[in-house]
Amino acid sequence: MAIATRNEGANVNSNINVTPMVDVMLVLLIIFMVITPMLQQGVSVDLAKVNNPERMPDAEREDALVVAVMRDGTIYFRSDKVQVDDLTQKVKDRLASQTDKRVYVKADARAKFGAVVGVVDNVRAAGVDQLGLLTDQRKNMPGAAGAPKGE
Repeated sequence: MAIATRNEGANVNSNINVTPMVDVMLVLLIIFMVITPMLQQGVSVDLAKVNNPERMPDAEREDALVVAVMRDGTIYFRSDKVQVDDLTQKVKDRLASQTDKRVYVKADARAKFGAVVGVVDNVRAAGVDQLGLLTDQRKNMPGAAGAPKGE
């Protein structure tokens, strides 16, 4: 009488099928490529650089009221181009439907001071008490004035 042996381990396939993983990664890549441009709100502005900016996370919310002053003096309320004279009324209309009464101003670093002051005056005339001026963090160069000293 002979003993029957089974050799099931010889038929095992140890290769990894990466095709489903590649398919999923390509779908995710396409989704991120389509969604990423939609994440930026308003217009892009080259903000002024400061040493210690205050973090204002509410300015990045979708319903935040942001006024942008461009280098050439053009003014945008959210993503709509507006005139300085119309800004007060547009801010008042938008504040009527909002619970948060904050407005954020992001001005180009090379915008004329008078244009920024005009925007701030018109926003204040709309009844805004809390106004935020958005800035960027300055990149400290070694040995520059105000840079932390290395020990």
